[in-house]
Amino acid sequence: MKNKRRLVALLTACLLLVSFCAFSALAEPEEAAMTEVVTDVNPEIAPAAAPGSETPMLLAAMPDEAEKAADTADAAAAEDVAVLTVGAEEEAEEAAADLTDADAAQEYVDSYADNLENDPDFETNIQTAIATVRESVKSYATVLSLLPAIIAILLALITKEVYSSLIIGIIVGGVIYAGANFRGIMVHVVQDGFIASVADSYNIGIIIFLVLLGALVAMMNKAGGSAAFGRWATKHIKTRTGAQLATILLGVLIFVDDYFNCLTVGSVMRPVTDGHKVSRAKLAYLIDATAAPVCIIAPISSWAAAVAGFAKSAGEANGIRLFIRAIPFNFYALLTIVMMIVLAVSKFDYGPMKKHERNAIDNNDLFTTGTKQAVEKMEVNEKGRVIDLILPVIILIASCVVGMIYSGGFFGGDNDKNFIGAFSDSDASVGLALGAAFTIVVVTIYFLLRRVLKFKDLMECLPDGFKAMVPAIMILACAWTLKAMTDSLGAKIFISQLIEGTAGSFQMFLPAIIFAIAVGLSFATGTSWGTFGILIPIVLSVFQANNPLTIIAISACMAGAVCGDHCSPISDTTIMSSAGAQCDHINHVSTQLPYALTVAGVSFVTYILAGVLAGTGLAVIALPVGIVLMIGTLLIVRGATAKKA
Repeated sequence: MKNKRRLVALLTACLLLVSFCAFSALAEPEEAAMTEVVTDVNPEIAPAAAPGSETPMLLAAMPDEAEKAADTADAAAAEDVAVLTVGAEEEAEEAAADLTDADAAQEYVDSYADNLENDPDFETNIQTAIATVRESVKSYATVLSLLPAIIAILLALITKEVYSSLIIGIIVGGVIYAGANFRGIMVHVVQDGFIASVADSYNIGIIIFLVLLGALVAMMNKAGGSAAFGRWATKHIKTRTGAQLATILLGVLIFVDDYFNCLTVGSVMRPVTDGHKVSRAKLAYLIDATAAPVCIIAPISSWAAAVAGFAKSAGEANGIRLFIRAIPFNFYALLTIVMMIVLAVSKFDYGPMKKHERNAIDNNDLFTTGTKQAVEKMEVNEKGRVIDLILPVIILIASCVVGMIYSGGFFGGDNDKNFIGAFSDSDASVGLALGAAFTIVVVTIYFLLRRVLKFKDLMECLPDGFKAMVPAIMILACAWTLKAMTDSLGAKIFISQLIEGTAGSFQMFLPAIIFAIAVGLSFATGTSWGTFGILIPIVLSVFQANNPLTIIAISACMAGAVCGDHCSPISDTTIMSSAGAQCDHINHVSTQLPYALTVAGVSFVTYILAGVLAGTGLAVIALPVGIVLMIGTLLIVRGATAKKA
């Protein structure tokens, strides 16, 4: 079935390309004819613009006051009056005629949000600017501007392939923009799309951070710090509840990257949880639930950098500040942590997980069903110590914070010695890249001095880290390019005009709807980042910056993407969590799904509440209410399952 879906996607792309090539060939004679017409007309236009025509125009524009002044022999005064009058008229005409120029019109629509707030004649001017842009891009700011994103979403749902879906969406965007001109399609997709997006200084900074982060993760794993922590934890953790809480704590501490989390927590905590008869299915759930849900609320992480990058490319002035403001409304991530703690402390489970946990306790069978050994044991560096895991993470956090406030002008800039202002105005790509680069240097020197790894081994971690981050970089590049395609077609303007003044009271339910859409898309594709890339720009275009629902809607987008990724059997983090826990993958998916759906249901209700309260300024109340609802729901489930037992 999967192969058929992939075949459908590939055939669709091929048919599109073949069709547009044919249309391009048919359109070439028309383009040549248009060139001839322009050539014929130009000689007629040239005389009209002859220098001699300027004097009659100036005299015609001269007012009566200037003529009267000339009659009284005050020639100098008359000339001054005439020049001033003509200058005022020309300035007024220039203001109205600017938007008939293609470049000026494009600049005006690109600054849609600013002009909406500052231009008193916005309604008239925006229509003029759009009409001018449509002379070259006929589908600009129409429903067709949404077609690339819609096709990408539908193909992702059908094929469950995020890469091919995004690429086909990008091609469709190029076709709509350039029409039947094959060369124009290629230039717009490759040069204006991929190359321009990846070459953007902000985006390059994000990519550098990801590569350096991957290298750092590889160094920490090879140094043996994870194994050392596991040995320490085995001696100090005495109870079954303590083993689960320690797993949660380690997962929360390793927040810099979900891949690092999955690769580390399983190998570190598996001996500890095995000793206290915690099933492998439960361990896999704890690993998965502290991977993406924790990274999405950590300001210094690969996820924060990605979200900031998507928001920045969508026109947000400071993507990292938007991310931080959205953390209190990321209900799925926060409620997932609450649920894990409640389940561990109250010592109860439900659904398929209950069977696995009971079998582990009663029969010392950690697997219950499925494959007993999902992966081979990882190599262990006996020289590793706990500090080899903790110190690099601490250095990374500290150096990234310093790098970000440096980029925000904390050290002698506009926000000199103003930490909050500097952090708010920071450039995430610069700050994170500087912090990661500094960390790599310090950690390399540290491991060499400790003689844990040889210089050759450390250098091998650099390409290994890059290879680990290739999927993430590919998704980012495609998502950035798809965003460039929809921007060039005026999707933001179309959505803004569609929503503005028509949504009314319905807007309060949009965060919950956005959450549900993100869950479905992320579940089908198995990727949160692809969902971010498609939905975040659309969400930012729907809500203005001063709309109280903007932050809640962005949070709903991120939370829904993480929820769908958490549930999806084809998600990389889900698969890696199964491998890290050495748990059968089907067991992990089937036992985790009821837990994830429980949190998703409570989150959906909480987003409705937050949307209703947004206009009153009391949206912050939604989180404590959601926590109470989460705990209450679990208590009800516990009572219901106890009666059945």
